[in-house]
Amino acid sequence: QVQLVESGGGLVQVGGSLRLSCDASGSFVMITAMDWYRQAPGKQRELVSTLTRDGFTHYEDSAKGRFTISWGNAKTSVYLQMNSLKAEDTAVYYCRSDVRLSYYNTDTVEYWGQGTQVTVSS
Repeated sequence: QVQLVESGGGLVQVGGSLRLSCDASGSFVMITAMDWYRQAPGKQRELVSTLTRDGFTHYEDSAKGRFTISWGNAKTSVYLQMNSLKAEDTAVYYCRSDVRLSYYNTDTVEYWGQGTQVTVSS
């Protein structure tokens, strides 16, 4: 079983910064990609940023120029550095990963974390 645990959320003022972390644990071969999603009250969950094992990154327009996604040393953790935060960034932020469980099978399984609340006050 694989677990993803997010941390780093909290209350910050407009213009401030937060660094979210997502740590994977359990039995697996490798993580091939990790994403950050967010869900604001009354809205659908939306993709914020993607990072693949070979370093490809993607940012939604709302995150470009303000957020940076990066791997931890062992590529079992991912970080989201969020700068110049806006009130509209307020949401629960979720980590999602594609995880390879077996050396003999390249298929991946999707896992989600429980989320961490980010509140940006104006």
